Amino acid sequence: MKNLTLITWDSGSIIIVFVFGFVILALVATVFLLMNNDKKKK
Repeated sequence: MKNLTLITWDSGSIIIVFVFGFVILALVATVFLLMNNDKKKK
């Protein structure tokens, strides 16, 4: 039960996790914007 964590939370890995989450949120936002733009064109 000592080393079950998959990520060692060093300063670098925290930055990578935040950047990864920001990229995913940006992709989801662009998909919703494209869906809204397609609905307005019809």
